[in-house]
Formats: sequence, structure tokens, C-alpha cells
Amino acid sequence: MKQVRNLILTAILPMGLLVGCGETQNKQVQETDKAWQIADSIRALIVAPTFAEKDFVITEYGADVDSTVLSTKAIHAAIEACHQGGGGRVVVPKGTFLTGAIHLKSNVNLHLEDGAKLLFSRDVADYKPLVKTRWEGMECMNYSPLIYAYGQENIAITGNGVLDGNANNKHWWPWKAKKEHGWVEGMDNQLAAVKKLTQEVKDRVPVEERIHGDGSFLRPPFIQPYNSSNILIADVKIINAPFWNINPVLCENVTVRNVSVVTHGPNNDGCNPESSKNVLITDCYFDTGDDCIAIKSGRNEDGREIGRPAENHIIENCEMKDGHGGIVLGSEISGGAKNIFAQNLKMDSPELDRILRIKTSSLRGGIIEDIYVRNIEVGTYKEAAVLVDMYYENPGDFMPTVRNITVENLNVKQGGKFGVLINAYEESPAENLKIINSNIEGVDVPIQANYTKGMKFENVTINGKLVSEEDVQSSSEAEFETF
Repeated sequence: MKQVRNLILTAILPMGLLVGCGETQNKQVQETDKAWQIADSIRALIVAPTFAEKDFVITEYGADVDSTVLSTKAIHAAIEACHQGGGGRVVVPKGTFLTGAIHLKSNVNLHLEDGAKLLFSRDVADYKPLVKTRWEGMECMNYSPLIYAYGQENIAITGNGVLDGNANNKHWWPWKAKKEHGWVEGMDNQLAAVKKLTQEVKDRVPVEERIHGDGSFLRPPFIQPYNSSNILIADVKIINAPFWNINPVLCENVTVRNVSVVTHGPNNDGCNPESSKNVLITDCYFDTGDDCIAIKSGRNEDGREIGRPAENHIIENCEMKDGHGGIVLGSEISGGAKNIFAQNLKMDSPELDRILRIKTSSLRGGIIEDIYVRNIEVGTYKEAAVLVDMYYENPGDFMPTVRNITVENLNVKQGGKFGVLINAYEESPAENLKIINSNIEGVDVPIQANYTKGMKFENVTINGKLVSEEDVQSSSEAEFETF
């Protein structure tokens, strides 16, 4: 009788374990489904602006197809006429037009027809007067972004034309002070100005007194709508940027659709929404000299005082080639970030360093939470598929928080050095990182993590081996390898 009882228990126990395992998986599915339902509700809030069916062709306002002649005044005249006339399209026809800074106004769609190119001047005088801008998350008065809007609504940049920032190793890029980008010893560069601006931010100098421009060598971003709403950037190709490419700051309701960014200069991030809310980035192509998409919310005191997190972002159906990271949060993230969703992405390049990258420090502070990534197909990358780095900058007095990150259906054919890499503070471990139904092949170090809390791997294989709880535990006990 005792033998029968033991046989029954032996039969029941595995079934109980299976039921328990099934319940856990079902619960996890329910949690992720609920999260993506939130994404759907966010999507419903993001509505691209529409415009009156009126065209204002820049050649009718004096724009010259001779690419050696500035057409800035003509473009401004067309924008003003469109704005005053109730809105519509400011049309750039086929041809190459040289211009300085372009300032968009409400209800204006800057539309580039097939074969049209806006070629931006290399003369800093064409980016004056100085405007209120953000430079690497710090507010200041600097050269105007190449395309700028402040306090506007219902604005767009559309069409199949090309935006050419005209930067190279002789123009704009050497200001970074990197030899690989044309700088040689003794040349002017940004280093002193960055140090000065960082101190001005720390000392809380009023923004209008943080005067840069001439003598500072702070490169302007390409496209920066600032404190604006209802924005569409669609179909254009962006090349040769001086600095960051698409950088909406303190904006709401932003759509970036079917845009191609191909530029390999220093800090040539593809799309950096900063302290913005309700952002959709879809069907885009990024091949960049820095992060492909980097979500930000201000640096240090500026980010904390303004206190506007990056929130409600959806990234989908994009392709990433070269870059420091595919989907990135930070490092200018002092205002925090929440409700970030990325899905259906393709990444593949030996010059793509990371797939999902979170970079912060106790100099930055801020809360990064509720990040959901799924359905990512990766050929190869260089450093890590998932990276949380809390030592990106020098330490400070504002401990960051990173929590609630779910990565699902991540498939890597040939990984780089690390599969998952967590470098966190003991006082603030990375919390609730979950990787589900994923496969990573070809990495040197499957998991390296020092301080985590609630990290889980569910149905994850790395280098052909199913990741167990013991593997996760041993990853934190092994000697931490620098990277």
C-alpha cells in the first residue's frame, strides 16, 4: 500500500510542478499583454497634424536653385506667408537650395518634393541670432538648430527629399576634438565650453545668461522643435548632421515616420526625444555615428529642476545598422523615463555596440521604469544585447533608479562580448529585469551582473543553454569583468 501511495505521489508531483510552471507563465503573459494594452492606449493619443491644402513654393519667394546662393530669406518669407495665411505646405521643389537656419511656425508643413535637397550653410553667421536651445540636455543660448521651432503647434517636415547638414571632417565635426573626425592639436574645440556650460547649470545661472555661440564651438542639432506640440517628421532622408539629428525637446504628440538617417559624425544620434510625451517613431532606418534612438530628459540640475520625464514612447518597425546603441535611455536622463515601448525591430551590424542600452549614474539621478521591448531580430552586435550601466558618468549625490524592464522575443544570431550586462550600484540594484522567450547565440560572456533585484529569465537560451536560476545567481558571484 505504501508503495502504491509513493507511486501516486511520484505521478502527482511533476503534474503539480507543471501546473505551477504554467500558472507562472500565464501570469507573465497576462502582465506583458496588459503592458502592451497600455501601449495601444498611448498610440491612440498620438495623432499626426494635418494642414490646409495650400502650397507656398519657395522659388516664388525668391529661392535660388543655384546651390551657391543662400535662399534663407526666401524660405523664411514663404514660411511667414504660409503661417499668416492659415497654414499649408511650404514646398521645396526639385533642386538643391542652400540655406541657413530655418524656423518653423504653427500650421506650416515644410515639404520637400522628389529630387529636392536643402543644403545647410557651413557659416556660423547663418545660425544667428542665438536661440534658447538644449545642448546635451543643458539649456543655453547657442547657435540655432538647423531646423528649429519654439512654442509652435501643428508643424511638419515631410516629403521624399534630402536634408543635408553639410558637415564633415573639415566642417563642424572637428569641434568635437576627436582626431578621427578631423581635429588636430591646436584646433578650436568644444571642451572648454562644455565644462563652462556644465558649471553654469550647476550654479543655476539663468538660461538667458548662459551665452554660447561664437567661441564656444557647440555644434547645433539638426532638427529641434522646442516646447512645441503636434509634430510630424516623415519620409525625408537626413545626412551629414553637425550633431544630434532629430531632437524634440519638451514636446508633446510627436510622430517620426519613415525617416532615413545616415550620418557617421561624432554625436550623430538618430532620434533623441527629450523630456517629451506621446512620441511615435515608426518605420525608420538608422545608420549613425552614435545612438540610433536615445530617449532623454535633461542633464543633472536642468533635468531635475524642470522635472519633465520622457514618457509614453512607442518605437516600432525600425531598422538599425551602425550605432552605439539601438534603443537607448540616457545618459541625459535626470528627469526620468517611463512607459517606453519598442517592438518589431531589426538590428544587424558589427559596428552596433548594444541592442537595449540604459546609461545613467548618480550624477544624473532620475527614475527609469516600465520599459517593454519585444520581437527584436538581431544579426550581430559588438558589446551587449541588454546593458544597464549606472557608471556611465562620474558619481554624484543623486542615486538613479532602474526598474521594471521586460525584454521578450529577442533573437540574436551572433552576439558580441556579453549577452546581458548589468553594472549597478549596491545601494540601487537594477530591479525586475525580465527576459522572456529569447535566444542569444555566439556571446563570450552569457550574463554578467553585479547588483540586481528580482531579475528573471524565462525560457531563455544563451549559447544553446537554457538559462537557470543557478546561472543567474552565479553571474552575480563571479568576478566582475570590466568593459
